[in-house]
Amino acid sequence: MQSFIPPRRTLMGPGPSDISPQVLQALSRPTIGHLDPLFIKMMDEVKELLKYAFQTENEFTIAVSAPGSAGMETCFVNLVEAGEKVLVCRNGVFGERMRQNVERCGGTAIVIDDKWGEPVSLDKVKQALDQHPDIAIVAFVHAETSTGVLSDARAISELARKHGCLTIVDAVTSLGGVPLLVDEWQLDAVYSGSQKCLSCTPGLSPVTFSNKAVEKMTSRKTPVQSWFLDQSLVLGYWSGEGKRSYHHTAPVNSLYALHEALLMLKNEGIEEAWSRHAHYHQELKQGLEALGIQFIVDEASRLPQLNAVYIPEGVDDVAIRSRLLNEYNLEIGAGLGDLAGKAWRIGLMGYAAKKENVTLCLKALSDVL
Repeated sequence: MQSFIPPRRTLMGPGPSDISPQVLQALSRPTIGHLDPLFIKMMDEVKELLKYAFQTENEFTIAVSAPGSAGMETCFVNLVEAGEKVLVCRNGVFGERMRQNVERCGGTAIVIDDKWGEPVSLDKVKQALDQHPDIAIVAFVHAETSTGVLSDARAISELARKHGCLTIVDAVTSLGGVPLLVDEWQLDAVYSGSQKCLSCTPGLSPVTFSNKAVEKMTSRKTPVQSWFLDQSLVLGYWSGEGKRSYHHTAPVNSLYALHEALLMLKNEGIEEAWSRHAHYHQELKQGLEALGIQFIVDEASRLPQLNAVYIPEGVDDVAIRSRLLNEYNLEIGAGLGDLAGKAWRIGLMGYAAKKENVTLCLKALSDVL
């Protein structure tokens, strides 16, 4: 055996995304103790930078020391108690994972389904809330990574509030790529991932909780089923004047990288980042359509950072993706679930949303097709 030296790929799949040299450099800085005063100061800066990314003033805004799936579970295990009803809006793979989380918490999932590639139906949400006045939480995916569709988080949140419900929102693919206004839209528990539009290393999950969500967590009648994800324990680790309570050993170098990635986002400007993703999506869209490749999602609800397209008829999915990887060092994603073997998912996330990547992708696809 020898040291593992990976090739330099261009990552244009559903994640992870390309990482900038600045973030990779931050990852290699000297490790210090996770309770070192300097590291604690950096954690405070991470919280402030995450607030900016989420567009929130929520005091409880942190990075869970685990990937986005753990961010999902963090929200559910802390907010859902046995016997509670949760409305789950399912229009792809990750809505289904929400349902499974509800049931593992002992809750009852009231599921509404929409066709893969279509946004969550507001009419179905309203109808379900009217039919089940005892629903406590509405859970939905803002940006469904399996299909590339964007749902109307503001409108769903408004319906939830009218019925006295909290919201749990999957923003794994939306954070940093499209508008996500946590305070303005009054979202309660939102989780994301470090490896998508933030272009950081995989393995961290930014989360933010509203005051209402914190109140529900602190007034639970039963303990949270997960010790590691119990936020009443973690909160003391991410807060406090100078001294932190020990909970776990933080992924020190990964948090260096997240700090750097969030700083880059702050320096660029959140609105400029949204505009950049939209701009290069349009360039990619024009090139793909010129190749005869069709999008799955209608333009009005299409994610610029996750382009789900139909595989042209008669084209071998695996063979094409293999050639792109081996001949061009270019990764694009396969379809999931109902779209397996029928679709490609082409990412334009974070640092990868740039002209040279669009040019490479279109040239490589043109050659191999």
